[in-house]
Amino acid sequence: MKKLMGTALVAAIALAGVGQAHAADGDWVVKVGAHVVEPKSDNGTLAGGALKADIGSSTRPTITAEYFFTPHVGLEVLASTPFQHTVRLNGAKAATFKHLPPTISLQYHFRPQATVSPFVGLGVNYTYVFGEHTTGPLAGTRLSVNDSFGVAAHAGLDFRLNPKWLFTVDARWINIDAKAKVNGVSVGTVHVDPWVYGVAVGYRF
Repeated sequence: MKKLMGTALVAAIALAGVGQAHAADGDWVVKVGAHVVEPKSDNGTLAGGALKADIGSSTRPTITAEYFFTPHVGLEVLASTPFQHTVRLNGAKAATFKHLPPTISLQYHFRPQATVSPFVGLGVNYTYVFGEHTTGPLAGTRLSVNDSFGVAAHAGLDFRLNPKWLFTVDARWINIDAKAKVNGVSVGTVHVDPWVYGVAVGYRF
């Protein structure tokens, strides 16, 4: 996994350098939309297997900016307002936390001039976790969830409305594994590994 992340970063950096020489061929697309972060159904166990963790989904506004080095290849940055998730332990609501998931992806667009253009991407995600709050079985304790760094895969369709405007549907898979502590003591790792899917409207300039 570390090798894959490193390869993606090296490719992005190398292509950024090439892009300086081909800036005339480049382009910017900014998209505003809404996305759902849907963690996988089984998020692992804590406290030596005694507690089964389940994390709920969250929907928030998102924004992306993509720079095209060529008509087919672009580098995209994803940002959003904070997502908030509910954590259940053995079915009982035990905590909530917020996170910001900035993601950088190197992307390939198969038919950039067509009315419908599929694209795929591979990049890295850094998930910043904050605002942990405990309740129920964890009430009165201090929960901390570590930040996460992992691979992100991306695919979607761009629908060209006119030369400037487009509509996008997309999905990402992000590798998010975060260590959890209660009152400073490690209780295990939460495997979030969400699908992130949504829609957006984009403007090219």
